[in-house]
Amino acid sequence: MAVKILIQHSTVYSYSQPVLLSTHKIRLKPTADCATAIENYSLTIYPSNHVVHWLQDPFGNFEARVDFQGSVQQLVIDVEITAVMQPVNPFDFFVDDYAQDFPFEYTGKLKRELYLYLETNYSDIAINTWLQKVNRSKTETISFLSTLTSIVYNDIAYKVRMQPGVQTPGESLQLGSGSCRDSAWLLVQILRNLQLAARFVSGYIVQFANGFANTSNNEPGTTGLHAWVEVYIPGAGWIGLDPSNGLFAAEGYMPLARTPDYEDAAAVTGTASISDTLLTFSNKVMRLYN
Repeated sequence: MAVKILIQHSTVYSYSQPVLLSTHKIRLKPTADCATAIENYSLTIYPSNHVVHWLQDPFGNFEARVDFQGSVQQLVIDVEITAVMQPVNPFDFFVDDYAQDFPFEYTGKLKRELYLYLETNYSDIAINTWLQKVNRSKTETISFLSTLTSIVYNDIAYKVRMQPGVQTPGESLQLGSGSCRDSAWLLVQILRNLQLAARFVSGYIVQFANGFANTSNNEPGTTGLHAWVEVYIPGAGWIGLDPSNGLFAAEGYMPLARTPDYEDAAAVTGTASISDTLLTFSNKVMRLYN
C-alpha cells in the first residue's frame, strides 16, 4: 500500500553576533535512485543574502553549494519533501553464483571499481579482537550479513550523541554504545576488514507507530536524520544494513548521501567566524490525504 507523506525539516544556527560564513555544502536532497518517489522538494535558506548552486558530488549525491554575501546573525535551512512510499522487500534481489556463500572474492575489474569501499581506515586491535567472535566458515552470504548486523546491534547500545564527529571503531567497541553514525561507521570498517565493500549512508528515516499499511490520514509519524550502511554483493548491488536497529533497510529509509567516508556524507558542512552558536532543529512527518 502506497503512503503519501510530507516531511518538514528545519535547522537553525543562531549566532551571538554577526558572523561571516564560509561556503556551505548542504546534502539534504534524496538521491536520484531513492526507493521513495519524490513528488516535490524544496530547500529554503534564510537570510536571502546568498547564492545556491546545485551539483552532484563524485559519488552521485546531490549537493547544494551555498555562497554568502555579507554577514548574518542567523542561518535557517528548511527542507520540505512530499513523497510516496511503497512497501520495499529488502531481499528482492539475485546474488551471483560465486558470491552465494561468504567468504568470496570480488572479480578483478569489480575489485578495482570498489577500491575506495574496501579501504580500511583503521588498523585497530579492537576490531581484530572483535572479529574473533565472527564465524568466518562458509556461510550463505545474506545470512552472514544478517548475523553480523545483529551482533553489532547487540554489542553497541544506541544513544543520542549531539557532539560533532564520529567515534572511532575502537571507541565504540570500548564504550559499548554510540549514535547511529557511530554504529554505521563501525560496521563499515568491520565489513571492509572482512574484504566486503561497504559505504556510509546518511538520510532520513520515516516511521509510523502502526506501520505504513495501517496509517490514518494526517497521522503524524516520526522522522529524523539517520545513518546506516550499504554493502556491495555481486548480482544484488548495494544492500542496506542498519546496525542501530539490527535489520536490513526497507521502506522508510531515504538516502541523502552515500560515500566511502562519513565526513563526505554530513548533512551540512561549513564554518563561521568566531561567535557563540546555538543549534536547534525540528523534524516532522505526516501522512497526507490521498
